[in-house]
Amino acid sequence: MNSQQIGALILRIALGLTFFIHGLSKFQGGIENTAGFFQTLGLPGLAAYVVALIELIGGIAMILGFGTRIVAALFAIILAGAIVKVKLAAGFLGNGQGAGYELDFILLAVSVYFILNKPASLSLDTKLFQSNVSQS
Repeated sequence: MNSQQIGALILRIALGLTFFIHGLSKFQGGIENTAGFFQTLGLPGLAAYVVALIELIGGIAMILGFGTRIVAALFAIILAGAIVKVKLAAGFLGNGQGAGYELDFILLAVSVYFILNKPASLSLDTKLFQSNVSQS
């Protein structure tokens, strides 16, 4: 195992844990509240449930390295939506009334990293689909 693989593992765990905790907090804080917030943005309330489930289940999958590219793509879509729909107006660092999009931006960059790179050796993707990974 080399330093690049260790770095990718650390990034994957950090990304997965961050999304898992965000998804969990949406359910613990009352998913109905999140659905109401989505509706104030002009989004259907059902989207809150979808996002929360992607964050929760996708977070676990990312930590395990299962479906990494697909999960990373779903995370990237969520993050792009959050930046454009919620945080862009506040600016990169925020405006004193709300957070900026700096966290979303770095999480988006990490997600794109996992979309573009092949599965790491320390992942379920590699263990389960080893013949496919070695051919790509």
